[in-house]
Amino acid sequence: MVNANKQETETVMTERGLTVGEDGKTRCAWHGNLDDYRRYHDEEWGQPVTSDIRLFEKICLEGFQSGLSWLTILRKREGFRAAFAGFDFDRVAAFGEEDIARCVADTGIVRHRGKIVSTINNARRAQTMRDEFGTLARYFWSFEPGPDERPARVDWATISANPTTPTSVRLSKDLKKRGWTFVGPTTVYAFMQAMGLVNDHLEGCCCRADVELKRNALVRP
Repeated sequence: MVNANKQETETVMTERGLTVGEDGKTRCAWHGNLDDYRRYHDEEWGQPVTSDIRLFEKICLEGFQSGLSWLTILRKREGFRAAFAGFDFDRVAAFGEEDIARCVADTGIVRHRGKIVSTINNARRAQTMRDEFGTLARYFWSFEPGPDERPARVDWATISANPTTPTSVRLSKDLKKRGWTFVGPTTVYAFMQAMGLVNDHLEGCCCRADVELKRNALVRP
């Protein structure tokens, strides 16, 4: 009977998008209890970010993820950082054909020529954006959705049913108008979730309250 109750509880938790780890903590289930993915969930995902370098890195890596899993990209992230000069967009903006060829041959990253060229293009667009807004952070955080655009309860049914939002559609359209590439609304919403522009840790996740405290304390750029 105990095992049956445990199995029933695990089924309910899974349906809610939650899982209980070996440490007894309840978390969003998408990390699959893989050590590196769980650390990313606990220490990075949803934490509010205002660093231009990190924002640029993440939106580029989300573009590389298109058609793949984030875990694939996460496990190659150090390779991407080495290939793209730590995502210093001033340095990436200066990349030429030799750099493209180098990246295409680099087994430490996803060797998709279109996405590599897109990263260089987006670095140049980032320079223009910084000139206009002062920082990338100021631009991106201006798209933080207001309470009226957020669900009353952040649960698995709501989040899984909405891979885009009105805000991510607006941001995607504006980025494309500015010449950015590989920035569709689904990609952009994943970026917003990861960089803390929204808190999509599910109700019941041990990280949700901490992320909300940090978002409340954040001085917006």
